Amino acid sequence: MSEHSTKDRSTEKRPGSTRQVSAPCIQLEGPALFPEIEPNQSFHFRVSDLHELYVEECGNPKGQPVLFLHGGPGAGFGPKHRRIFDPKHFRIILMDQRGAGKSRPHAELRDNTTWDLVSDIEKLRKHLGVEKWLVFGGSWGSTLALAYAETHPDSVSHLVLRGIFLCRESEIEWFYQRGAHWIFPDVWEKYLEPIPQAERHDLVNAFYKRLTSEDENTRLDAAKAWSGWEGATVHLVPDESTYLKFTSDHMAVSLARIECHYFVNKAFFKTDNYLIENVAKIRHIPTVIVHGRYDVVCPIKNAFDLHAAWPEAEFKIVPDGGHAFDEPGTLRELMSAVERFKV
Repeated sequence: MSEHSTKDRSTEKRPGSTRQVSAPCIQLEGPALFPEIEPNQSFHFRVSDLHELYVEECGNPKGQPVLFLHGGPGAGFGPKHRRIFDPKHFRIILMDQRGAGKSRPHAELRDNTTWDLVSDIEKLRKHLGVEKWLVFGGSWGSTLALAYAETHPDSVSHLVLRGIFLCRESEIEWFYQRGAHWIFPDVWEKYLEPIPQAERHDLVNAFYKRLTSEDENTRLDAAKAWSGWEGATVHLVPDESTYLKFTSDHMAVSLARIECHYFVNKAFFKTDNYLIENVAKIRHIPTVIVHGRYDVVCPIKNAFDLHAAWPEAEFKIVPDGGHAFDEPGTLRELMSAVERFKV
């Protein structure tokens, strides 16, 4: 992927705000990811009697630690995520959260809560001998990064957050019940297929009933409909390869089951606006927030609400971005933020 684009991106900083809005030009190509690399080590890390997390370490073993938190919950990380970070500088740590990716047992809902994941991250930090790390999270990864940082602020040196998801009731309703379907009505029809008309007034609970069914075919049909909806809407310009990845059996089952499990339980937060209500605990942490203007999965208002409560954080709006991390403008801002946080 080439470094050049048809226009240079300019920024406008508004008085009294750290929010920067990129000029409205279309970026045809983004920055090149770092070269493909293999892990220095990979292992399963036992965090409970039931769960083992899959962990990879890449890059410089003595470098600045950075933790990558994937989305979903339940999506898992992939080889491309290793390449966001300079392997000569960073000690790159990636983990599949409970039930996701290569973690075991796959798609398991028992003992799987936000606070279990927060505890897992801190256990892993101590296990790896990391004093503080840069935490990088997108979508649900931003939710988890915020929850972790608010619980363990002394363990976090910097935050890079993308596609802000605060897991509030209004956000769940927008994407899974009413709102986003006005933009993708064709894909919405496929999402609705497993759910009878009589149950469509409460789609999250209707899906949860099927995703936890004892019948394997029922679970799989529901999982593919749920995950396919997300896979078809994640990019500004829909991408067939992403849709196929999201509807593969392995990813669809973990993504749909675990997401729905978290959503029916309100992400296990005490209040609907928990992450913003507790943001004062982390306002001292250097942070960059990156959000695509046309993000349908997690609308940009989420990031505006977070930044309003946290004006010290730098806020980058990508004018030609959807929800995906690897869209050119979004990737440029993410990699730039990581580079600025090198120490």
